[in-house]
Amino acid sequence: MRQFKKMLVKLSELERRKRYLKKKMRLRRQRHLKLEVNTAMKRLFKKQQNLFFLSLVCFICLGLIIFFVYGLSPNKEPLANETLENNVSLTQTEIIFRHPLTGKKSHQVINKPSVYSVMVENSADAWPLSGLEKAFLVIEAPVEGNIPRFLAFYSSDVEVEKIGPVRSARPYYLDWANEFFSLYAHVGGSDQALDLIASGETFDLNQFFFGSFFWRSSDRFAPHNVYTSSELLSQAFEQKKNKGYAREPLYEVWSFKDHLIPTNFHDVPEVSIQFSPVFGYEATWVYEPSMNRYERKQNGQKFLLQNGEMIFADNIAIMITDITVINAIGHRSIRTLGQGEAIILQDGQIILGSWKKNSVKNRLRFYDENNQEIIWNPGITWVEVVSLKEAVQF
Repeated sequence: MRQFKKMLVKLSELERRKRYLKKKMRLRRQRHLKLEVNTAMKRLFKKQQNLFFLSLVCFICLGLIIFFVYGLSPNKEPLANETLENNVSLTQTEIIFRHPLTGKKSHQVINKPSVYSVMVENSADAWPLSGLEKAFLVIEAPVEGNIPRFLAFYSSDVEVEKIGPVRSARPYYLDWANEFFSLYAHVGGSDQALDLIASGETFDLNQFFFGSFFWRSSDRFAPHNVYTSSELLSQAFEQKKNKGYAREPLYEVWSFKDHLIPTNFHDVPEVSIQFSPVFGYEATWVYEPSMNRYERKQNGQKFLLQNGEMIFADNIAIMITDITVINAIGHRSIRTLGQGEAIILQDGQIILGSWKKNSVKNRLRFYDENNQEIIWNPGITWVEVVSLKEAVQF
């Protein structure tokens, strides 16, 4: 009996110890859980502190950048387009951009558009012509018989319904077309020009092989009836681009200024370029002071296009260079590279200066008598290519 009581006492003791251990383990788990919660809260608080300080540092840095960019230099002068290729001008109230090809102002950045260049005939059988009024640049140079031919340059962001008549290529025009990495549209060409095109340097669109991008008009006889349009040129460009032949618009840009109406200008009412005046190929530019632009006449008459539009230019550059006849057909060789004398007509003024073109891919540039590069009026520029100063009459 005594032993039985002892066993009951031991069992009771064991039961108490068991309850004690359970309670102890429960308290230990609670303390451990509380410790983990505290640790997690500390880590979260530390991360919040780090994010707060990082945000504060970023906010301070942004404020300093805004202060140094705008606070210290609110009156910046306009920047030339050699600094920013889109001709960005900064004023106190707004940022003005310029079109890379025309120099016209815009409130938005204008990326360099692709350029299309088209050989346009200027013989009497081709008159009246089409599409020249939409070109941002036209280069006029003589071919056989000293009859001038136009190389008209179009920005790909301009719509032109009809361009032409389109005629054949000559080698010197290739040098001007290639400085824009332009799509060069023509109908055949001289042997020398076609050999140069075959070398692969020119982004070529020959009507002989790409006839679907041209059409023949029924209102005149061949070969004076081939035309194209900006839509067809764009289609040709996209087709060649998809085949990997398109050229990136890596051309250099000219500098432009604001188009101002001069109050005092040199009295030069008109300038004539004597290509072949006996046969009606005397080009005359007449200055209009009220519009600060030049109107073109051909052999003393208004030079009207097929749509009734007249030809106007905001700048005229006369390039004087070496021109020689190289065969019995009358093909000419014109020096396009290097430098030479030039006459620039702008704002009613005559500027005696020079031209320079260092390589085929470099832009043709013009300079004044102090060797400062010409800054052009925005709009349309015509370049007249002649061999002697005597071919220019004031």
